[in-house]
Amino acid sequence: MPQSTKFIIDFDSTFTQVEALDILGEISLAGDPQRDQKLRAIADITDKGMDGSLTFRESLELRLEILSASKGQISDLIEALKKKVSKSFERNKEFLQENSNDIYIISNGFKDFIIPIVADYGIQKDNVFANEFIYDQLDRIVDFNRENPLSKNNGKAETIKQINLEGDIYVIGDGYTDYEIKASGLANKFYAFTENVSRPRVTSQADHIAPSLDEILYVNNLNKKFSYPKSRIKVLLLENVHQIGVDLFKEEGYEVEVISSAMSEEELCEKIKNISILGIRSKTNVTKKVLENANRLLSIGAFCIGTNQIDLETCQEKGIAVFNAPFSNTRSVVEMAIAEIIFLMRSFADKSVAMHQGKWDKSASGSFEIRGKKLGIIGYGNIGAQLSVLAENMGMNVFYYDVIEKLALGNATKLNSLEELLSTCDIISLHVDGRKDNKNIIGKKEIAAMKKGSILVNLSRGHVVEIPALKDAILSGHLAGCAVDVFPEEPKNNSEPFVSELIGLPNTILTPHIGGSTLEAQENIARFVPGKIMEYINTGNTYNSVNFPNIQLPFLKDAHRLIHLHQNEPGVLAKINQILANYEINIVGQYLKTNERIGYVITDIDKAYSPDAIDELKTIKGTIRFRMLY
Repeated sequence: MPQSTKFIIDFDSTFTQVEALDILGEISLAGDPQRDQKLRAIADITDKGMDGSLTFRESLELRLEILSASKGQISDLIEALKKKVSKSFERNKEFLQENSNDIYIISNGFKDFIIPIVADYGIQKDNVFANEFIYDQLDRIVDFNRENPLSKNNGKAETIKQINLEGDIYVIGDGYTDYEIKASGLANKFYAFTENVSRPRVTSQADHIAPSLDEILYVNNLNKKFSYPKSRIKVLLLENVHQIGVDLFKEEGYEVEVISSAMSEEELCEKIKNISILGIRSKTNVTKKVLENANRLLSIGAFCIGTNQIDLETCQEKGIAVFNAPFSNTRSVVEMAIAEIIFLMRSFADKSVAMHQGKWDKSASGSFEIRGKKLGIIGYGNIGAQLSVLAENMGMNVFYYDVIEKLALGNATKLNSLEELLSTCDIISLHVDGRKDNKNIIGKKEIAAMKKGSILVNLSRGHVVEIPALKDAILSGHLAGCAVDVFPEEPKNNSEPFVSELIGLPNTILTPHIGGSTLEAQENIARFVPGKIMEYINTGNTYNSVNFPNIQLPFLKDAHRLIHLHQNEPGVLAKINQILANYEINIVGQYLKTNERIGYVITDIDKAYSPDAIDELKTIKGTIRFRMLY
């Protein structure tokens, strides 16, 4: 950072995510019968003071009166605030430490808790200007130092005059009092910091609205830690991705847009042009045409198990890493399969409908226990294998068929052909993936091969069962029932009508693609997928990617990380290393993984390097994408 530049940083809701006095209120008012009412009053007073509708001194007096806090509670406050430092300040701790001489905290908060927090980030005690509590003999907070200019209106501007800073002054803050520094002619720029809170009256006065510290460092060419500001990574999340996923991306500093429904190809072609990360579920198709418009796309997250709705080959060609959630909703799907098997074997669905129509049909006809019945599982992956275990524990005899050799769990029996499985079992449950080869694997011929009176459960993909053939088998009585959760054509959102030949069939359970739609599953998925995407962007780690060679990387330390994605052709690694050798760049570590189409090389180098070397690495023949991490 140029020596002439000074950064003035606010503390509450800027350096930390919260207003410290609000947190002190939660501590000091614990046990107070009017706690909630008083906390709401404190928060309201804080907001009025920050947006300028109440003078600062008035807001301070009113809050301290309500707080009734003591010196001993300040220690608890400090511990709470240490966990509430703004994410972008945590990310840029190294920058703050390296430039501590030129960074000042000027706050209307209190030194008692500010100094211990910012000290961890290298900020000097003498560079902290804030208010001071006054305690009585019992260490109760009874007042504040009224001579301190920061306890008065326009106190920040007055403080800067007193300390007489030289050079360019940039102010970073969320409140109107921060803007007043610029308004007084004492700062060159005012950055409205909106990572934690956005106040319209403040942002309207800003030279630049900064959603994070990364953004401020980037626009001033000071961003050493990240090659691209996180605030400029735009995330588009479709189809009601769980709020946890939204929050994780926002906490990372990304700009997030959420749309509740799926999008058509035309809509997505237009929307995706400036998107860096796309999050979808099963209804959105990411086609070659869509990807041709995705000029900035780094990664796609499938917040589900399947990825057949994504053109993975084109993603490889364009260097777009795809991640899914292969395990996160396994239990939810398995429990639904078990429930539906029981319902179908007892005709519960039809009996329930009849009861709602006033019909009493107390009969054991066509009702069976599942104990001792033969369950046939097609597809013995994560879901099929866990279904096998639960079904066996309930007394079922389990058989399975998979095109890939899989280890049988428990007493399950592997059968060598689909035909043998269909003719052997009383219940068939489908758990295959969405590849094109699986289209209509259960068609007219396969249904005819099933035992008369058996049932079919499909919780896998809509196109794997021939629907007209299934309808005929139910109506003819060849199959005693079926449960279908997935369909060849599904509505894009809840407002579109559902159309299917299966509607109204006897002993037929139809559900709207909700196999994995439990709170637990959606929370697991919402944590897993963003975690993998952010790890890829931050470290280059591709572990669990469905279309990139999987590399699990060590933590980057004291080095630059060069990420080179290329077509899998002979000699690329040699060319990379020759360029580095020509520029006398030392390799700290190197990792290579390939698949049949692409190669993925991670090279950690000493921090000293020539920009010309980077330019040459980008022009190696066959290069798909090149990134640098710091």
